[in-house]
Amino acid sequence: MMELALIKTLLDRDFYEQHKGIRCPDHIFSKDTRGIKQALDAAMETYEGSLSVQDLQAVFMVQNKSMTTATKTAMDALFRRIEMTDPIKEEIAQDTLSQLFQNYVGDVVANLGFDYVNGTENSLEPLRKILDDYKDDFTPNLRVDWEADDLDTILAATALESRWSFNIPSLARRVEGVSGGHLIVVGARPNTGKTSFHASLIAAENGFAHQGAKCVILCNEEAYTRVASRYVSASANMTMKEVRENQALARKRYEPVRQNIMFKESTGKTMSWVESVVKQEKPDVVVLDMGDKFADMKSERSDITLKAAAIHARNIAKQYDCCVIWMSQLSAEAEGKADLNQSMMEGSKTGKAAEADLMLLIGKTQQVEGEDEDPVRYLNLAKNKLNGFQGKITCVLDGARSIYSA
Repeated sequence: MMELALIKTLLDRDFYEQHKGIRCPDHIFSKDTRGIKQALDAAMETYEGSLSVQDLQAVFMVQNKSMTTATKTAMDALFRRIEMTDPIKEEIAQDTLSQLFQNYVGDVVANLGFDYVNGTENSLEPLRKILDDYKDDFTPNLRVDWEADDLDTILAATALESRWSFNIPSLARRVEGVSGGHLIVVGARPNTGKTSFHASLIAAENGFAHQGAKCVILCNEEAYTRVASRYVSASANMTMKEVRENQALARKRYEPVRQNIMFKESTGKTMSWVESVVKQEKPDVVVLDMGDKFADMKSERSDITLKAAAIHARNIAKQYDCCVIWMSQLSAEAEGKADLNQSMMEGSKTGKAAEADLMLLIGKTQQVEGEDEDPVRYLNLAKNKLNGFQGKITCVLDGARSIYSA
C-alpha cells in the first residue's frame, strides 16, 4: 500500500521533479509496481504537467501491449487501488523515499560483500560501479573554490557577526548579537523561562523579528500553540488575560511580528528533517525547542547521540547561513543556582559545548516556600566564541508577558 501511495504522490509534477532520477530508482519498488514507475518516468519525460491515474494507466498499457489477459486483469486491479489510494503528505513521502533508497543501496553493497567473502566475486569493478552510480548522492566530485581573502571581504564578513542584535540590554552590552552560521545553545532547568527567553529575543520589542529576521520555531516539547501564546504575549507586551480582554490591541501589536515568524509542531522529527525545513524555507533564525529531541542517532550513550546532533545543527547553521538556537535542559545539579557551567548540561557535558559558538545558561535562585518567585534571572555565558566574554549577566523575567529585560 505504501508503494501505491508513493506512486500516487509522484503523479504531482512538482514533487516528481524534486525526486526524479537516482533518488527514486525503479529498483526500490517491487516487481509489479516497478513497471508502473517506469511508465510514470516515461510519461513525465514526454508530457507536461501533473498526471492522473488514468493518464498513467494509458501509458503503461501502451508500453506493455503483450500482456496476457490474466496479467492485464491484475494490473487493472492494481491501478484501481492506486486510484483509491490517497497521496502521502510531502514530508512523509520524502522521508519514505530516502529510507527506501538507503535500504536499496545498503542491500546492494551487503550482497556484494557476501560475494567477496564467499569467493564468488573477486573483481572490484562491481563496487566501483556502485560508487560511480551514486557518487552525486554520497561523495560529490571534489572541486575546491578557495575563499576570498582580501581585506574588504574579511571586514565585510566580520561586520555581519552581529546581524541580529539582542534586545536584552544587559546581554547586548556584553554580546551585541548573532548572525548566520552561529549555533547558540541555551540551557536551563524546567520552569526557569527557556521558552520565554526565545520568545522575548524574537518577538518582544526590538527583537529579531522586529529587525526583519525570518524566524522558524520548531516545537517538540510543548504544543506549538502554547509556545505561540508566549510570542503573542511578548510581542504585545500583554499577559494572555490582557490579550483576551483586548484582542484588537494585541492583534495590532502581534501582526507586524507574525509575518516574520513560522511555527511547526515537530514531535518525533529528526535533525535531517530540520535540515530539509531549513533548506526549503531559508530562515535567518531557527529555534529548536527542544534541540536534544531532534537527535537522529539512537545510542545507549546520550553524549554520543547529542554530539552527533550538535555537529549536524552547526553544519545546518553554516551551510544555510542561519542562526540555530538550540534549547536544552540542565541537570538537577543546576536547580536553584545562579552560577552555572557547561558541566551541568543534561546528557552531554561537552558534546554540545564543543560545537556551540555561544552557550548561555539561565539560572535562578531557589524559591522560598510561601514567597513569590524571584523574577531575577542569571544569564551565564559559559562559552563565547563571538567576542570572548564569559561571565554572569543579571536580568529580569516578566513571566506573565514572556519578556526579559535589564
